Amino acid sequence: MGRILIVEDDIEISMLERDYLEINGFEADIISDGSIAVQTALSGEYDLILLDLMLPGCNGYEICRELRDRIDIPILMVTARSESVDKIRGLGLGADDYIAKPFDPAELVARIKSHLNRYERLKGALKGGTAAVDDAIIIGDLKILPRSWKVYKGDEEIRLPNREFELLKFLAENADLVFSKEQLFEKIWGYEYVGDSATVTVHINRIREKIEEDPSKPHIIETVWGAGYRLNRQN
Repeated sequence: MGRILIVEDDIEISMLERDYLEINGFEADIISDGSIAVQTALSGEYDLILLDLMLPGCNGYEICRELRDRIDIPILMVTARSESVDKIRGLGLGADDYIAKPFDPAELVARIKSHLNRYERLKGALKGGTAAVDDAIIIGDLKILPRSWKVYKGDEEIRLPNREFELLKFLAENADLVFSKEQLFEKIWGYEYVGDSATVTVHINRIREKIEEDPSKPHIIETVWGAGYRLNRQN
């Protein structure tokens, strides 16, 4: 079903995670030292990463930041820190999900399966579209290639993780229309995702940092106060 890398320094928790994953047909490896987690994760042998925040050697935030710029596989943060600011920071660094300890192992496995299934659907859509003509969406100097799963600003390619790309593509395909955070959350994350609409704001901010000339004064993705967000066809 897939191979999972568990980055966790609490032996009891890591063994519990591995046992439940193996019972459900996954392979799982455990690393307890954050300083070697990045190198191991980049080996290409894993389909998903379970990442604790508080680690010896290198904390989970630093690991997530480095990995997200280099690989697109799902990253799920598992941590005892449940404050909203920690969750928003983790999502802002590119984590796909945030699971607070203590957790129900069955829920953890369900969420892993959900993320892996979605990731496989995205890869399948990309693979299936490579032979077809890729009709670009042009917004100013921004070019979005829906089938190739690529974004260019001028001549420079911008790397977007899967959910950021999905969100940008959806807004671009529905340019000049306003969508609430709740509508975008339902469309991009779906009912199976355990989270809230604040996730949308985090991802919008990350996209703006990459595509706007001045993210503090966005012109491409506009906030419509009291209503939601709109991607402007002319900006």
